[in-house]
Formats: sequence, C-alpha cells, structure tokens
Amino acid sequence: MHRSLLLTLLTTAIAVLARPPSRHPHSPSAAAAPGTIKCPIIFDGRIKTTTQLTDFDSYSTSPFNPDYVKGQTLKWSDIIKFPSVSPSRFDDPDQHKPIEVTISDASIFMNQRGFRRAGLQFQGDSNTGSAGSKGVKTIHFSVRWDNARPLNLSHEYLNVWHETADYSANQFNFEGGAILGQTQLPADTWKVLDRNNRQIWAVKIEREGWQNFAITVDYEKNTLQVYYSKDDEPLTAVTSAVYNNNAGEGQFQIGILKKPTGTSDVVNSGYQSPNLDEGLLYGGLFVEDSAGGCVSL
Repeated sequence: MHRSLLLTLLTTAIAVLARPPSRHPHSPSAAAAPGTIKCPIIFDGRIKTTTQLTDFDSYSTSPFNPDYVKGQTLKWSDIIKFPSVSPSRFDDPDQHKPIEVTISDASIFMNQRGFRRAGLQFQGDSNTGSAGSKGVKTIHFSVRWDNARPLNLSHEYLNVWHETADYSANQFNFEGGAILGQTQLPADTWKVLDRNNRQIWAVKIEREGWQNFAITVDYEKNTLQVYYSKDDEPLTAVTSAVYNNNAGEGQFQIGILKKPTGTSDVVNSGYQSPNLDEGLLYGGLFVEDSAGGCVSL
C-alpha cells in the first residue's frame, strides 16, 4: 500500500475512535436538534428531565395547577406517567422529557359523572386577566398515541382547549374520536374545532411517532390559525387565519376529557366503559407571545 494512503487511513481511524459516544445512542431523534423557540414564552409546560412525579402535586415544583382538573380522590402523581420515548420537537433531550396524561374510573371531577377527565392548567393562567387571553398567543403541543393505553375513538375526546371564564363555551377545541352530533366527521382524526364546534382542520391520528401542533389565537382580530408537522419536521401553516369569536378570557387546558355515549346529558350521565386505563403522551407544551406574527416553527 502506498505510504501516503496508509497514513491517511490511519489518521481517519484515530479520529473516529477518539470521537465521544452519543449521549443518546438509543434515541431515534438523537441526531436531530430540538426546534428553536424564537418568541417570548408566556407559560412553559415543558417538563425538566429531573422532574419527579410527586413534583406535580405541589405549587412550588409543578408548572401546572396541582389542584385542577382531576378526580377528587387522585393526585397528579397518580395520573401522570413518564413514558420511555424520544422527546418531541420542542423538547431538548438534555433538558426535557415527555409526559403521559391518563384517565381511569376515578377520573371524575366535581361529580361530573358523565365525563372522565384529567386536564392540566398552566400555573399563572388565571381565569380572568391572564396573559394567555390577550393580544396574540400561540399554544404549542405535541401528542403521541399510546398503543398500551389506547383511546376508544367511538367516544369524543377533548385534548387541548381554551375555555371561557364563565365556563359557557370554548374558544377552540383540539379533539379526537367521534364528535357527538357530527357523524360525518371521521373518528380516527385529530380535529381543530372553532367556538361554534365547526371543524376548521383535521389530520389522521398516527399510531407511531409524534404529531406536532400549534394554534395561534388572535384575541385582537378574532382569528385562529393552525400549524402542523410530524416528528422532527418544522411546523407549517395548514390553515389561514380564520375568523373565530375569541372573546370571554378564560384558561387553556391540556389532557383528556372523555365524553360518554348514549345520553343527551354528557356532563352527568351516559356510558363509560369500566376498568378504564387510557392515556395520551404530550411534549413540547408552551404558550408563546405571537405579537407581530412571531410563531416558532
């Protein structure tokens, strides 16, 4: 072998052997950098890697309200799980980890026996006067299906929404499953509905990988705009800014609200299957200030 070629091969081999191992050798997204957040964060629900389950039970350690919205006999440490999956797009694998919100037979809030629900509310997102209910705000969230705790898509599920301060309406809903009274809508899709419960966009529910969403709520112009991507891909706008009545202030909620079937009084009655064990994974949870059109993609 030519001496110069041998020298080149030896140099290359030494460089490869000296290279430090990956900090996440088994993570599917080890080579992908997290998405860049370029707008001011108003509420940060991303979960630090050092967070323990019991941290969700205290105002001093949880990014969410530890008292709401959940079964009265449950703590959040009973409800949340830490799944063993790769982080979502806006979670830095060195700093953040995903969570799973689950529901069970005990997920009855304030005697609402028709629902099974567990909904996270950002700390600081007050019912009136909240920074999340003025100007232009974008809520980011990534969801991932749990094949071990699948949702029953013959039911209607609210997963992310903004409820008005007087609890009379939601400015928008992000939902899955069979929407009551709207049998023309496929059950196997994630849907964004406006204040009047009209679908403005939908996408098929994937059984593997992350699905990333952002919804911009413009309280000044009364519009909604939806963004979407999969896994580590940048978000893209999938709707224009569409008209929506965003009045009424209120709060964001993230998690699971499962409606019953077989009733016209969904709050207080209807069928829910027993021995319930369902869940949905969340990552990259935060609300940013989108003044001037700023949206992190």
